[in-house]
Amino acid sequence: MEDLVFGRRYRVTEKIGSGGMADVYKAVDDVLGRTVAIKVLHPRYASEPNFVARFRQEAQAAANLSHPNIVNMYDWGREGETYYIVMEHVAGTDLKTLVTQRGPLDPAKAAEYAAQVCAALSVAHGYDVIHRDIKPHNIVLTPDGTIKVMDFGIARAGNTTMTQTNSVLGTAQYISPEQAQGKPLTAASDLYSLGVTLYELATGRLPFDAETPVATALAQVNEEPVPPRQIRGSIPPALEAVILRAMRKDPAERYASAAEMRDDLKRVASGQPAVGGAYGGASDDHTSVLPPIERSASARLAGAPQIRPVPQRRTSPWAWVAVVAVLLALGLGLAYGLGVFGGGSVLVPTLSGLTEEQAKTELELVGLELGQITPENSDDVGLGLIITQDPAAGEKVAKGAVVNIVVSTGIEQVAVPDLTNMPEGTAVEALRSANLEYNKTTDENSAEIAKGLVIRTEPAMGTMVPKGSRVVLFVSAGVEQVKVPDVLGKPLAQAKATLEAVNLVVATTESFSDTVPKGSVISQSPDPNVVYEAGSTVTLEVSKGPEVIIVPEVRTKKEADARAILEAAGLTVKVVTVDAPEDGYVINQFPIAGSSAKRGDQVELEVGKIP
Repeated sequence: MEDLVFGRRYRVTEKIGSGGMADVYKAVDDVLGRTVAIKVLHPRYASEPNFVARFRQEAQAAANLSHPNIVNMYDWGREGETYYIVMEHVAGTDLKTLVTQRGPLDPAKAAEYAAQVCAALSVAHGYDVIHRDIKPHNIVLTPDGTIKVMDFGIARAGNTTMTQTNSVLGTAQYISPEQAQGKPLTAASDLYSLGVTLYELATGRLPFDAETPVATALAQVNEEPVPPRQIRGSIPPALEAVILRAMRKDPAERYASAAEMRDDLKRVASGQPAVGGAYGGASDDHTSVLPPIERSASARLAGAPQIRPVPQRRTSPWAWVAVVAVLLALGLGLAYGLGVFGGGSVLVPTLSGLTEEQAKTELELVGLELGQITPENSDDVGLGLIITQDPAAGEKVAKGAVVNIVVSTGIEQVAVPDLTNMPEGTAVEALRSANLEYNKTTDENSAEIAKGLVIRTEPAMGTMVPKGSRVVLFVSAGVEQVKVPDVLGKPLAQAKATLEAVNLVVATTESFSDTVPKGSVISQSPDPNVVYEAGSTVTLEVSKGPEVIIVPEVRTKKEADARAILEAAGLTVKVVTVDAPEDGYVINQFPIAGSSAKRGDQVELEVGKIP
C-alpha cells in the first residue's frame, strides 16, 4: 500500500471504502502536505468507455462546485490503465451509519442536516448539475456539525446526453419515480431523493424497501408512503408536510427549487410551520434549471453602462500642469512600492476568512511568503479558514517577507459524559462542567434505573460533539404502571394478546365449566381494572368445557358399595327397593353402565329386599 502513488504526488496510506464503481483510498499529497481521498475506478470498468466517461464526468461535474457543504474536487487523471479522482478528505460519519447505530434522529436535527444538503444542491442545480444519487450514504456529518454532500459519481450535467443502456443509475430505495422509469430528470428528482432520505432520518425506516430493487423501484412509482407521524408520533406536522411534498410522484408538485425547500426546513428546525410544505395539489411553479453562472460576452456588453461624450470646454494650461504633476507623483510612488528603485515594500493582504491555499495564492501575488501555520479552535470561524495573521492586514512589509497565520480547526470537540444513574439536577451540572448545554428532559419507564435518575442521553455518552452542543436527558419514570384489562369470557388467544399488549405476562390453569365455553376465560387474578406493574404475571383460569362422567357398573354390588362408587364419580344416588331374594344387592341401574352423564346427575338403583 505504501508503494501506491498516483500522479507522482498522491501517496496512498490506507483503503477507506469501496463502492459499486470504485475503491476509495486515504492518501497524502506530497506537494502540498495535506491529506486527501482518492477514488480509483475498478479495473473491470477501466476498459469500458461508458464507465470511464462517467468517471471523467464526475470530476468535470464537481470541479466547478465550490461550497462548504460539497466535498471539494482537487484533481483527476490516469495512471497506466487506472483512472482516479483526488478529492477533499472528510472526517466524519455518513448519515446512514448514524441512523443505523443510533436510530431516528431528533426531528429538528434532521431538518437542519437536510437544509444543509439543500444548500449544496442549490449550488449544483445552479450549474445545471443533477446529483442523481442523493442518499444517507453520500451525506457525511463532520465533527463540527457541517454536512458534506459527496459522490457525484453518476451526476449529470445539463448539456450531457450520456446514459447507460437498459439500466437506471441510482439506488432503488432513494430514486425518484421518473428516474425509476428512465424519464428525463430535473432538479426536482434530487429533492425527491432528499425527501426519502429525510423520511429515513426522522423515522428510522425507509418508505419503500421491497425484496428486490425492481420491486422497490415499482413501489416508488405506484405507492404512497406511510405518513411519517404514523411511525413516530413525535415528528412535528411541519416536518411531515415537507417530507410528503418533496416525495410527490409528480415532479411539478414538489418544491420549485432546493432553495425553497431549504427555507421550509430552516423554519421547521426553529419550530415554525412550513410555509411551502402543504401536502396539497399541484403547483403552477415547475422546477426549473438555473442558467450557468458565467454570463456570455454579449450579455456583459448588453448590461454595460453606456458612455456618453462629455462636452468640450477650454481648460487652463495650469490645470494640465497640475494633472501631470499628480500623475507623476502617483507613478513614482507605485514604482517605489514595487521595488523599482531597490528595496521597496508591499501591503499585507487580508487573509482572514480564506483557506490556506487561497492565502498562499494571495501572498504570492504581492511577493510575500506563507510562514508558520498554527491550528486553533474557534467558535466563530469555519473549519479550515484563517482566524488571524501576523503581520496584520494593511501593514507595509518588505518583499519576500513571511506572513504567519492561525487556522481554525472548528469548534472544540468534547465528549458527552456518562450521566447514567445521576439525579437530573446533578446531570445538568455535569453537562455544564463538560462545556455542554442542557436541552430538555424526556421521561422514560425503566425497570432497572430508579425513578428520577438518568437512563441515557442523546447524543449518547462518549460521542464527540462541538462544545456548547445541547444534550437531551432521558430520566427514569420508574416501572410502568398499567391497568389490568377485563378478559373474562374471552377466548384464550384474544385474552392473551390483550394482556401482552400492555406489557403483562400471562399464566394459565384449566378447569371444567358447564357455563363458560371451552377455551375461554373463567376467572383472572388479579381482578380486572387493578393497577399493576408492567411485566407482572396475570393468571387466567381457562374452561375445559363441561365435565363428562361415564356411569360406572354397580349391579350385583351391595347397596352401600354401589352408592360409594357412584358418589365418588360425582353422581347422586336414588334407591328403589323391589321384592327379590337378592336382599341388599343392586339388581338394576338407570342409566345403565357406560352411559354419559354430567357431574351431579342422578343414578337410580333397584335394590332387592326379601318379602
